[in-house]
Amino acid sequence: MLKIEKYSKKYRNNDAYSAKEIDLIAEAGEVCGLVGSNGAGKSTIIKAVTGILPFDEGTITLEGYDIVRQPEQAKRLIGYVPDDHTVYEKLTGREYVNYIGSLYGASKEQKRRAVEELAVTFGIAHALDVQIANYSHGMKQKICILGSLVHEPMLWVLDEPMVGLDPQTMILLRNFIRKYADDGHIVLFSSHNLDTVQKVCDKVAFIRAGELISLTDLRNEKDFDLEAYYLKATEVAANA
Repeated sequence: MLKIEKYSKKYRNNDAYSAKEIDLIAEAGEVCGLVGSNGAGKSTIIKAVTGILPFDEGTITLEGYDIVRQPEQAKRLIGYVPDDHTVYEKLTGREYVNYIGSLYGASKEQKRRAVEELAVTFGIAHALDVQIANYSHGMKQKICILGSLVHEPMLWVLDEPMVGLDPQTMILLRNFIRKYADDGHIVLFSSHNLDTVQKVCDKVAFIRAGELISLTDLRNEKDFDLEAYYLKATEVAANA
């Protein structure tokens, strides 16, 4: 279980909160989407969950491990795909995945699965022994995804994962996200692609100006129109 309780973050020299009193729970088997305008606070929440961004207000725990007090135990359970898809470009794809796997203590079988099975799934097997500096944007994104999955994390976190992907890969990733959760994991991702969020997520959290405006369980809201809700909520904010 991922549990966020009263999490707040205010950046230095900024009077306004980038995230304020966020409460959110995501359990095994669930996909939770974060939606909101640019600058709403989605990435701030994600970076706190992954332990990248320090904070003093509230708590974030994963499977009972506190991300602040027990960072090593918590981070070993997390796989993260950042929005800028940063990778070590001097390595080959295979070297990168094996290196990330070693950092997380992945087994030989887990590494083999990543560089063989997952590479085929995401259509990058042909480039595993090519230096990443020669990859296209989409290929860098794919190798980043492989690195995030090599240790089979309990929590898979993706920040704007659909940006820059071709339609075929978007559909593939969307289906994989759903399957990964159905296999007993937790997926947390932010996206401006409302269609993907609507189709894949069990829960969707709408973030506006750092605050959690709503948390909707789509499993209980079959006729919920996320696009209409989003447009109305952002229009209200613009006119406030």
